[in-house]
Amino acid sequence: MKEKHINIRVEQCLALAKASACTRRTFGALLLDPERNVVLMDGYNGGPRGGGQLCGGDRCLRDELNIPSGTRMEVGCHHAEMNVVCNAAANGVTTRGAWLIVTGEPCVLCAKLLHHAGITRVLVVGGGYLGENGVDYLKAHGVAVQIVDGPQDPRRAKLG
Repeated sequence: MKEKHINIRVEQCLALAKASACTRRTFGALLLDPERNVVLMDGYNGGPRGGGQLCGGDRCLRDELNIPSGTRMEVGCHHAEMNVVCNAAANGVTTRGAWLIVTGEPCVLCAKLLHHAGITRVLVVGGGYLGENGVDYLKAHGVAVQIVDGPQDPRRAKLG
């Protein structure tokens, strides 16, 4: 894909993340066909399909209970990467050979899912959220990882 097309898809992914009702972090993910330069499926982090509140409703239980990123996966919402792969599966859209853009670093669980789904490249919006990530897992299992420009996590300034 040409850089200008990737930049447009990053903007779309960032806009999609705004659909999340998560009080802690908003993530978006786009599944792409790199040969045809089309979006195959999208997803964002949120509660269960068909209703249900995000873990604590208008507050984040992960923050309140001081649960580190990448741990205690039973607490919290469905991740954008999970949603995009599940949306693709539910609609008969192949993930094999696809690329994924995500607005922050995937957790290890999502990295495993992306690898197993046959996604060949993950474009991570640089400056995304801090925390445990699955980038090393993806690279170790032959999934290309590309960091693309994006907005910075405001918490990075506090770590200064």
